[in-house]
Amino acid sequence: MPLYHKLGSFPQKRHTQFEKPNGGLYYEQLFGTEGFNGHSSLLYHVHRPTQVKEILKSYSVEPKIAIGKNIKSLLFKGFELKAEDDFLDSRKPMLVNKDCTIGLAAPRKSLRDYFYKNADADEMIFIHKGKGKLRTMMGNIPFVYGDYLIIPRGMIYQIDFDTEENRLFYVESFAPFYTPKRYKNESGQHLEHAPFCERDFILPSELETHDEKGDFLIKIKKEGIMHEVVYASHPFDVVGWDGYNFPYGFSIHNFEPITGRVHQPPPVHQTFETATFVVCSFVPRLYDYHPKSIPAPYNHSNIDSDEVLYYVDGDFMSRNNIEQGHITLHPKGIPHGPAPGAMERSIGHIETHELAVMVDTFRPLMVTEEAMGLDDGQYYKSWVE
Repeated sequence: MPLYHKLGSFPQKRHTQFEKPNGGLYYEQLFGTEGFNGHSSLLYHVHRPTQVKEILKSYSVEPKIAIGKNIKSLLFKGFELKAEDDFLDSRKPMLVNKDCTIGLAAPRKSLRDYFYKNADADEMIFIHKGKGKLRTMMGNIPFVYGDYLIIPRGMIYQIDFDTEENRLFYVESFAPFYTPKRYKNESGQHLEHAPFCERDFILPSELETHDEKGDFLIKIKKEGIMHEVVYASHPFDVVGWDGYNFPYGFSIHNFEPITGRVHQPPPVHQTFETATFVVCSFVPRLYDYHPKSIPAPYNHSNIDSDEVLYYVDGDFMSRNNIEQGHITLHPKGIPHGPAPGAMERSIGHIETHELAVMVDTFRPLMVTEEAMGLDDGQYYKSWVE
C-alpha cells in the first residue's frame, strides 16, 4: 500500500521513549514486510505485544483436494453453500495452489468470541452480501456490498456484521496485494489514466485502544494449521501508529471502466496484482462503439493461467444460465469463450450492468472437496452446439 497513513498518538522520532501519561513507556512494534525492506508501520502498544500465556491446541485446516490436476471447466453454485454461525467455520476453500486459496464464506454472526490472525497470507475479502465493520488492531473499516477488504498477513482482527445474511468471496495470497504498477508513477502515486485513485481507498479509522489484561484467545493460521493461542493482554491496545502497511478497503463501485472502439482485453479491468495472480473487477460500462464491434469477448486460449470468475450481479451476457454467486473455472490448457449464441445476441447492445470479480492465477488450481459439493456437473459441455 504505497500510501502513508497514521492514527492516534506516537512520538516524533522513531525508536525513542514514548511515555505513558501515568508513568512507564509504551511498547513499539515494527509491523513490516520483506524483513526490514518492505512496506511497514510502527505501532505503539499499552502492553507488550509478545505475551503468550498458553497454546491450547493446534489442528489442521488444510483443504481436502478432490481434483489435483484438472483440465475440466467447472461451475460452482456458490449460494448453495450453507451458512454457518462462526466466521472461520464458514470459510470454505474452493480452489487452491501453492500461491493462493480462493474460497467462499457465509457467516451468520459476528466474530466476537476470539480474534483471528492469518500468519501466512494476505487476505482479500469481497463483500457480496452484508454490511458491518472490520475491527483490527490498527483501526476499524466499515464495509458494505461491493467492498474489497485487503488485510495484510499478521493483522489481528475481528468482524462485526450488522446482518445475518452475509456472503463473502475471499482470496488468501502468499504474496502481498498491490495495485497494478502500470497505474502508478515511480514514487507510487496513481496516474491520471488509472481507473481509481487514492481518494477511493477506505482507510482505517476509529482506533480502539483497550487497556486490559486477562485471557484473550487468538486463532492463528500458519502452514495449514490453526493454533489457539492465549495472550495476556487485549490485542487491540495500540494508542497510535504510522506507516505504509495497514488494512484498507476499496469499493468495486468506484472502479471506473476503461472502454474502446473494439473489445478491450481483461487487463483493463485489473484492480489488484500479486507476483502470482491478478484480480480484475468487471463493472457496469458502455460497450465498444466501432460500427462493426462485437461486445462479447472473443475466444481465447488459457495458455499461461487458470481463470476464475465470481459472478456478483447483473446480466452476464457472455454466459448462459449464470446466477449470482456462481463461480466458473476455466483451466489452462483449453481455450474458452462466449457461450453459444452469446456473441450474436451481444451485437447492437450499447451497455452492460454486470458485476463480477475475476482471479487469474499463473499456476494451475486444484479443486477441493468443498467445491465439488457445489459443482453443477455439466458446465464443461456448455460450448457444444
